[in-house]
Amino acid sequence: MSAHGDPIPMTARRAGPLRGTAEVPGDKSISHRALILGALSVGETRISGLLEGQDVLDTGRAMRAFGAEVTHLGPGEWSVHGVGVGGFAEPEDVIDCGNSGTGVRLIMGAMATSPISATFTGDASLRKRPMGRVTDPLALFGAAAYGRAGGRLPMTVVGAAEPVPVRYAVPVPSAQVKSAVLLAGLNAPGETVVIEREATRDHTERMLAGFGADLRVEDTAEGRVIALTGQPELAPQTIAVPRDPSSAAFPVCAALIVEGSEVLVPGIGLNPTRAGLFTTLREMGADLTYENEREEGGEPVADLRARFSPDMKGIEVPAERAPSMIDEYPILSVVACFAEGVTTMRGVKELRVKESDRIAAMADGLTACGAKVETGEDWMAVHGTGPDGLPGGATCATHLDHRIAMSFLCAGMAARDFVTIDDAGPVATSFPVFEPLMERLGALFARAQA
Repeated sequence: MSAHGDPIPMTARRAGPLRGTAEVPGDKSISHRALILGALSVGETRISGLLEGQDVLDTGRAMRAFGAEVTHLGPGEWSVHGVGVGGFAEPEDVIDCGNSGTGVRLIMGAMATSPISATFTGDASLRKRPMGRVTDPLALFGAAAYGRAGGRLPMTVVGAAEPVPVRYAVPVPSAQVKSAVLLAGLNAPGETVVIEREATRDHTERMLAGFGADLRVEDTAEGRVIALTGQPELAPQTIAVPRDPSSAAFPVCAALIVEGSEVLVPGIGLNPTRAGLFTTLREMGADLTYENEREEGGEPVADLRARFSPDMKGIEVPAERAPSMIDEYPILSVVACFAEGVTTMRGVKELRVKESDRIAAMADGLTACGAKVETGEDWMAVHGTGPDGLPGGATCATHLDHRIAMSFLCAGMAARDFVTIDDAGPVATSFPVFEPLMERLGALFARAQA
């Protein structure tokens, strides 16, 4: 699959049992951070299991543009010779972050406290996404940003020549914003403090500590307080990237709704700030078990076994769980069609400013496929009718969003009639082997001419 170029329409049809082992790619969030922190360390960082999707490859190219030596050694194996905190060089060309909101926001943070300028752009989807939530706190360090109306890309960020540390309370739960501020704080003297009222994925904190940063995390009455001492010398690391739970969600959820299925997904990262989907599925009655639980590279890991689950029930998903599964609501909304009763998802307004408005995209597509869906600004409810619960027979718009594309393809595997998506190309941004991996398990996909 290609992340760019002409649309790639694709149809999924009802499959027989999905069976086998699904070796999904490395974690996207950790892959981005490994490249960036490797570039900010002094010496060689070796990375194995790196996700080689378009989003992460774009971040690797960006690190080269800022002066790091980034080398592909083999499948999933990479070497990064870093330039040290404060050592970024000014890029000679525009930094194209493709489809990746994580990549562009973290890179902006990493360069915002160095006396250099960089211009950022992305694909049509990324150019619609708001950057003010990151550039506003970066301005507190002394950086300046000049972009299109509404704080959108293309955008030039002018790094602070004399950065100052900041104390910043993140206004909405966002690991991207928190991480951008922490990365900016690396090159600011003194102590930078980030406060989040709701805990979000903590890969940045874990990895900063692993690279030798002076970092303290404390739960207080204000919320979760992360204090970082600036201007450390980060030590290079050897990083084994666990497999991505957000990618694992697709073969896991497909197995739950396709009759007779049993799929094993080995080596999945189960960081508690990322595992909300699996908790939710088990509460719905899914036959989903953890095997061989262990720790790798400071992250909890297990093998997931998912079996067809015809007796799932709709539930109310707690709003406070949203940060730990924000990327998984599209595929959860598909599973909800095959459960009995209503599944209500609250606290999900962040979905409206992802690669697409994911609430609207899923509601429109599922409704076209015959489901009953209700939505509000901050919630979504799917009325499920059991294991044969989705008629299908529709073409769904993906809006250049990889997770919308994969969710509707999974829906087509269990719906009574086909489900077609208008473009499978964006899948390559996060899960470049999705199509062959799912077909090896038994999925029935067909490409069509645009």
